[in-house]
Amino acid sequence: MARHSSGSGAPSARTAASVLAQAADARAIVVLSGHVQPDADALGSTLALAEALRRQGARVLATFPDPFTLPPSLGWLPGSEGLVPSSAVPSSPDVFVSLDAASTGRLGELAGLLDAAGTSVVLDHHASNPGFGDVRLIDPEAPATVALVAGLLDELGVTLDVELATCLYAGLAADTGSFRFGNTTPETHELAARLLATGIDHAAISRRLFDSAPFGWLGLLSVVAGRAALEPDVGAGLVWTWSSSAEAAEHGLRGEQLEALVDVVRATEEADVACVLKGQDDGSWSVSLRSRGATDVARVAIALGGGGHTLAAGYTSTLDREATVAQLRTELA
Repeated sequence: MARHSSGSGAPSARTAASVLAQAADARAIVVLSGHVQPDADALGSTLALAEALRRQGARVLATFPDPFTLPPSLGWLPGSEGLVPSSAVPSSPDVFVSLDAASTGRLGELAGLLDAAGTSVVLDHHASNPGFGDVRLIDPEAPATVALVAGLLDELGVTLDVELATCLYAGLAADTGSFRFGNTTPETHELAARLLATGIDHAAISRRLFDSAPFGWLGLLSVVAGRAALEPDVGAGLVWTWSSSAEAAEHGLRGEQLEALVDVVRATEEADVACVLKGQDDGSWSVSLRSRGATDVARVAIALGGGGHTLAAGYTSTLDREATVAQLRTELA
């Protein structure tokens, strides 16, 4: 069930919809941001809500924390050309909206706007979200943050069209794994049906999200899959491998394309937990975890400083590769 709550000292009647409706009526300045290194849900929810608020009269700036790099796989989403760097947003906007960020740390340098803005609104579906911001709409049972945005658009009286529906469908399809993951519910398909009814090209959206990659991806995949290790006695079974931004570059790929590796590794039937370590330029490891159902990887990630969902989570490690895996083994055990 959605957790509608307001921050300390805030009127209990305030909701995300009421705050945004008032901001639009007042032609207020509204800054929206998803998490660092945005995925389809963070970007789709941000772009859809930004466009909806503009139509309602708000003065909107949509941005993302540094590094402000839009993945080519998402640059085609309607409205993405209007994104501005975080340095271009005012230091104290009337309203700041955080979308799909499970913690303040995921907002990078923009986290300060949670306190500096007149009102901060948090929209998220991560179970690990501790609850921050003045007004919160947090629903761990929602399949994606775009589902929360779709509900907000209804409350705001914004009619869905192809532009808005394309952004929402991209996030919904991505976070449900094309409706294969356990977070897919009857309501998920009902929302998908509404979005399809606007006339979106859902086949093209899915092709761009899931079935398009440079040729170099095949070379990287063969190397990374070839070094995968299976440890059936760790917890309910662990399969893991690693790569790095530098290795991706050797294959002509951008670092964010490493994100897709875990969805290949997770197919291993002998292991409940799949893990991919992605080496960053600063020497840290970005760790992605997936579970087939027997392990709550959100609990594991939270224990190691990260967060996420029961079946999909992640964290960052500053240890070396072997120490990072050893720490994970201990937590799974």
